[in-house]
Amino acid sequence: MPLILIADSGSTKTEWCLLDGKTKINVVTQGISPYFQNTTQITTIIREELLPGLKNKQPDELFYYGTGCSNPANVALVKKAIKAVFKTGKVVVDHDLAGAAKALCGDQKGIACILGTGSNSCYYNGKKIVKNSPGLGYVLGDEGSGTYLGKKVLQYYLYNTFDPDLMDRFKAAYQTSPNEILDAVYKQPLPNRYLAGFAGFLAENRGHFMVENIIEDGFNDFFYHHIYKYRESWTHPIHFAGSIAWGFKDVLKEMCLSYELQLGKVLKNPMEGLISYHTK
Repeated sequence: MPLILIADSGSTKTEWCLLDGKTKINVVTQGISPYFQNTTQITTIIREELLPGLKNKQPDELFYYGTGCSNPANVALVKKAIKAVFKTGKVVVDHDLAGAAKALCGDQKGIACILGTGSNSCYYNGKKIVKNSPGLGYVLGDEGSGTYLGKKVLQYYLYNTFDPDLMDRFKAAYQTSPNEILDAVYKQPLPNRYLAGFAGFLAENRGHFMVENIIEDGFNDFFYHHIYKYRESWTHPIHFAGSIAWGFKDVLKEMCLSYELQLGKVLKNPMEGLISYHTK
């Protein structure tokens, strides 16, 4: 059997799995985003963080699903970085949404959604993505994502909207200042990853009405701007993948019930589904 290497890459982390017969080698590296990193930087991540974990094995086939890879220029950039490290005959680079759709839907029709550091959605016809609500990135879009929710947490803190109890909890958890936050957001690299880090505050303070409002508002924005745009949402299951979807799956379940939508699978990450897809 050929050695197959699968990558599921977001802005925060990249999960790799090398399939060697019945043996799996799993490696996690930092996230890869061709919007923020060039070929040299991506090559360095692969060579220094991935190769040692694979014990320098060379895959025969490589399937990479990553954020930002719906753009042909970004696909070429990532493929160049991969080929600088691996002399693999077959290298497929595709959007992380395509990976999520294959992992969630397999060969069935459905709506596939990503709610992780960023967010995205599509209608998948069992073979390919046929409809995609525009992914506008963390500045203009990413509704319901970790970045979107983290941004709301910071707004509530910086605008002094949190009640005294939540203000104290925030200060104890992060020990930062408004100046440090603004510097990280506007002057430092990878601001989307920084913003998403504050979504954890919501997970740690469930039950508080302000926290629940932020989560529900963020997901409502995602449903309204994306899921509602597909007429297929009313006749096919809605699947979700990503750390935010997994962490707040109870909210997703309640929203689907209230809007009379069919909730499908909710996966923390797509890797197990991708392994099944590529080894069928």
